[in-house]
Amino acid sequence: MTIRENDYTDFARTGPDTLAGRYMRSFWQPIFIGRELEAGRAVPIRVMSEDYTLYRGEGGQAHLVGFRCAHRGTQLSTGWAEGDGIRCFYHGWKYDGTGQCIEQPAEEEGFARKVRINSYPTQEYLGLIFAYLGEGLPPELPRCPDFESDGVTTITGYLRHCNYFQNLENVCDEVHVAFTHRDSEFGVHGLYVVPEVWGEESDWGVSIYAKRPNDMVRVTQFGMPNILNVAGSPTTDESGWEDFIAWRVPIDDTMHRSFNVHIAHVTGVAADRYREHQVERRKNRPPESAWDIGEKVLHGELTMEEV
Repeated sequence: MTIRENDYTDFARTGPDTLAGRYMRSFWQPIFIGRELEAGRAVPIRVMSEDYTLYRGEGGQAHLVGFRCAHRGTQLSTGWAEGDGIRCFYHGWKYDGTGQCIEQPAEEEGFARKVRINSYPTQEYLGLIFAYLGEGLPPELPRCPDFESDGVTTITGYLRHCNYFQNLENVCDEVHVAFTHRDSEFGVHGLYVVPEVWGEESDWGVSIYAKRPNDMVRVTQFGMPNILNVAGSPTTDESGWEDFIAWRVPIDDTMHRSFNVHIAHVTGVAADRYREHQVERRKNRPPESAWDIGEKVLHGELTMEEV
C-alpha cells in the first residue's frame, strides 16, 4: 500500500485503505432494503469499493459474507441459500452465516473446518438490513424512536451517479430549495423563499436551521458520518409535517445508494386515506428513471419546466 499525506478530499474516498473508509466502517451502515431480499435468495453487493455476498437463509435471517468461494474464486451469489447457509454454484462448497465452510462434496472429511471466508454482523431495523464492516466488535446499533411510533412508514432507496458526499451537502443546503424545488411541494408549503441559515454543533453531528417568513424554522439534522434527518413537507392536509431519515452509503467513490425511511404521523382512517394518496402519486410518476430524465435535461432534450 502506498502511504501518502492526508488532504482535504480524504472524506470523499471510502475504500478499505482510506482514512474516511476506515472511519465509515466503524458505524453500522444500511446495505439493502429488507423486503427486497426473499428467503433463499443471494445477491452481490458493493459497499465502499468492496464486494460482498448478501443472502437470506431459508429461516429468514440475513447474512453477509465474502464475495467469493475460497475454493476456485466463484462469485458466491451465483449459488443459493440452503438452510441457514449458502452453497457455491461451482463445486457445492457450503458456508454458514459466520463464513465457516461446513460441507465440501468430493473432498476428504474434516478439511472443511480448516476453511473460512469473511463474515460481517447484520441486523434488520426500520425495514433495512444493516451491516457492520469495521474491525472488532460492533457498537450498539443506534435507534430512532421517532420512526418507531404509529404512522405510515415508507422505505425506499435510489442510486446516484455521484460521490456520496455531494448528496450529503445537498440536503444540508437550505438555499437551493428556493430555486431547485420552487415548483414542488416544498414551494407549496412556503419553502421557496431564501431563508436565514445558521448551524450548531450537536451530540449527533450538526443542526442546521433555516428561518423563513412568519418565523417558520425548518431544522435539518446531519448525523455523523452520513445520516440526514429532516422534516418533510405535508403530503396531505391531514398528515402534517412528516419525518424523513436517510443514509447516503458509498458504492465506490463515484456512486452511492441512499436508503430512506419516511413516516407520516397518521393513524386509522387518515392513514388509509394517506396510503390511497400514495398509490395515486405513484401512478403519475414518469416511466423513466430520474437518471434518464436528468440526462435529457443536461443534453437539452427537456427543460426542467417540462419535467
